[in-house]
Amino acid sequence: MAAAARLDPKDYFTPEEWAPISARSWWKGPAMIAHAWATIIAAGAMAVVWPLTLPLAVAIIGARQLGLAILMHDAAHGALHKNLKVNDFVGEWLTPGGLRRYRPYHLSHHRFAQQSEDPDLVLSAPFPITRLSLRRKMIRDLTGQTFLKQRFGSFVARLKARKPGEPLLPIIVAEIKAKRRWLAFGALVTVAGAPFGLWWLWPVLWVLPQATWLPLVTRLRNIAEHACIAVNEPAPMRQARTTRAGFIERLLIAPYYVNYHCEHHMFMHVPCYNLPKAHRILARKGYAERMLIEPKGYRQVLALASSRA
Repeated sequence: MAAAARLDPKDYFTPEEWAPISARSWWKGPAMIAHAWATIIAAGAMAVVWPLTLPLAVAIIGARQLGLAILMHDAAHGALHKNLKVNDFVGEWLTPGGLRRYRPYHLSHHRFAQQSEDPDLVLSAPFPITRLSLRRKMIRDLTGQTFLKQRFGSFVARLKARKPGEPLLPIIVAEIKAKRRWLAFGALVTVAGAPFGLWWLWPVLWVLPQATWLPLVTRLRNIAEHACIAVNEPAPMRQARTTRAGFIERLLIAPYYVNYHCEHHMFMHVPCYNLPKAHRILARKGYAERMLIEPKGYRQVLALASSRA
């Protein structure tokens, strides 16, 4: 299996430049997690006080759910905290979780980025597709179909495969056990809100964004990062794409510097909050011309990804 080529930071940064870029903070990662949860709570409170703002709240919360997943991703690189034990604890328990399962899979993606052995290649290889096909995918995301397939598809398949006479209860118990963290969080929020008549907080202000906006922006992020890049691309600066993101895009699509994906693949252990600085230094030195960068934003990336006739 041919691993993707790696870059040496010494070839691009002086020691004085690289030291602050590669440095991991004891507080910045946890502060971003606190920011994500505070934004979710604030958006939820806005929808409770002004119900007509619910669509906006769903988009904001869904984007921050993606943000929590992005911060868990940073923890997979050991970049969320100076102390690796704290890094893993914060990355597992203050985000939706799954760090232990995610880390080996994701590091394999980095090792074979955009090569035939890349486990994420299935996400980017089909592009470009037609505009109609992309529209259908986005509709499935926004109507909850993607969520139901990803969250409950294996459970439904297990029910369909149940043999005559096979007991149903063990299958249901196994499903509850597999989703116990998600269900426990829902029960906690429901119990806390019920005395105030807010029993609906979890299904409306957590599950609804998770089932609609989150799948959509996750797809947009995946498209922007690796779609329309050649399989077995040899150049390390062109195996992932950086996409310009304005304020609205950072709020609703690309939180916590996830749009600096080319820089992340070039130097994967750099904390996400230092990627903009790395980008500026690389651009100042003239490397941006060799990197895969989309200066016109996510709209242009979608146009490219749906350019098949």
